[in-house]
Amino acid sequence: MDIKKEYNRWLENATADADVAAELKMLDDAKIEDAFYRDLAFGTGGLRGVIGAGTNRMNVYTVAKASQGLANYLKKNFEEPSVAIGYDSRIKSDVFAKVAADVFVANGVKVNIWPVLMPVPTVSFATRYLHTSAGVMVTASHNPSKYNGYKVYGADGCQITTEAAAEILAEIEKLDIFADVKHSNFETDRANGSIQYISDEVYTAFVNEVKNQSVLFGEAVNKDVAIVYSPLNGTGLKPVTRTLKEMGYTNITVVKEQEQPDGYFPTCPYPNPEIKEAMALGMEYAKKCNADLLLATDPDCDRVGIAVKNKAGEYELLTGNQTGMLLLDYICSQRVKHDRMPADPVMVKTIVTMDMGEQIANHYGLRTINVLTGFKFIGEQIGKLEKQDKVDSYVFGFEESYGYLTGSYVRDKDGVDGAYMICEMFSYYATKGISLLDKLDELYKTYGYCLNTLHSYEFDGSAGFAKMQNIMQAFRADIKEFGGKKVVKLLDYAPGLDGLPKSDVLKFLLEDNSSIVVRPSGTEPKLKTYISVSAENKKAAEKVEAEIRKSAEEYLM
Repeated sequence: MDIKKEYNRWLENATADADVAAELKMLDDAKIEDAFYRDLAFGTGGLRGVIGAGTNRMNVYTVAKASQGLANYLKKNFEEPSVAIGYDSRIKSDVFAKVAADVFVANGVKVNIWPVLMPVPTVSFATRYLHTSAGVMVTASHNPSKYNGYKVYGADGCQITTEAAAEILAEIEKLDIFADVKHSNFETDRANGSIQYISDEVYTAFVNEVKNQSVLFGEAVNKDVAIVYSPLNGTGLKPVTRTLKEMGYTNITVVKEQEQPDGYFPTCPYPNPEIKEAMALGMEYAKKCNADLLLATDPDCDRVGIAVKNKAGEYELLTGNQTGMLLLDYICSQRVKHDRMPADPVMVKTIVTMDMGEQIANHYGLRTINVLTGFKFIGEQIGKLEKQDKVDSYVFGFEESYGYLTGSYVRDKDGVDGAYMICEMFSYYATKGISLLDKLDELYKTYGYCLNTLHSYEFDGSAGFAKMQNIMQAFRADIKEFGGKKVVKLLDYAPGLDGLPKSDVLKFLLEDNSSIVVRPSGTEPKLKTYISVSAENKKAAEKVEAEIRKSAEEYLM
């Protein structure tokens, strides 16, 4: 791409959006290069990038071009193509959703759109419930406020496959961003019925499916536990509180400053429940209210973070791995106790999720399926089970990044379901005088102590992108050890491995049942390392983890 030529073309043609037009005039040479050195990448995660002017940015033009490519793909594959659209609380999410709707209608694709902002899983649900050809969710998940994104689902409610993404990308790449994109008018299309708002019936059906995930099977528990909840200025407020209240959890305090949708996330710059700072205000509320449990969902409500009181009365954050293992053990124990375990039960987790999950699954007779990083691959496995008429075999799926799903009613992680099931599990154990930390200690005593950590390293811009590629090549060299732990085996997923799609991921299996995974993020300019250590106790595990991390960081310089 001739960067300067493309920039000048945008100056001339990108006049319909005032924000983009104004920003283009303010860019210096370095910013022009970063905004135009490539097209915003489209893959199985759709689009994600910084909001702004340029081909490498999220704006009305890049969203419209992606929608035109998707429309062309749908028309080739469906006789009467249709789409379900949702959006979250982020800056311009509603604008981008309407732009996408206009392009679809202009191409003869019927549009069903949520009339208000909604969580990610409701788009997966609506796609299946309404039998649409595809789903689109405008969201950047847990990223800072400068980001937005465009996530695409197939007709099965799963995020698009690698093959579908490649076909859609091929359609997108044929297009000129200004000359080849068709447009319509949202209000006119609403009036003539080309765009339909998704009804409350669908929303209620979604909530009912979440409520049906209970594994109490008639057991009575104390539901008067004191809960503090934060939607982190996102989409979770109404569906999470509605579900909990309808299931008898009414002692709920919502974090006021983070209650209403706000794409600027003024009290949590990184609105990710994985990050301690995002949970800080909720922790303050929990202390003031003497709450039993703190819950927080990310802006598009597909991740859940929690904190519980320890014996000293202080609130302790649990990791996604810890919460996932607790949920897996709780769900399995309840199913076994009530004779509700399906034939050939299955648990699905990602390759970077704690290996102890597989040990718990084995204990209860579950078969574990390991997949690549990203909940879309868990959803894909549910789809495969459905095609084999074994969808009821699916018991639980989780990933270390705070994503959980207990049922097959959607094909993506669901923070509404996660929040509800965590509350049920908490109440169940609280009724018996057991804390979640007590239960976690019990799991460690049964299966051995295991520590999993995630470290992210940012590499911005075109230079950062090139550096990440060089770093991955360095990791592919003949590395013998990390932190004194010998490399027993290297699993390179780039050519495809164990039946999984090709992916730029490396997993080093180390001695003493430890491992390190290295992968570039598919949605952010980051390289991530996941370290797993087994040891006799927490202190010993932390020491080994620090040595492995230090050793790995030598390749990142």
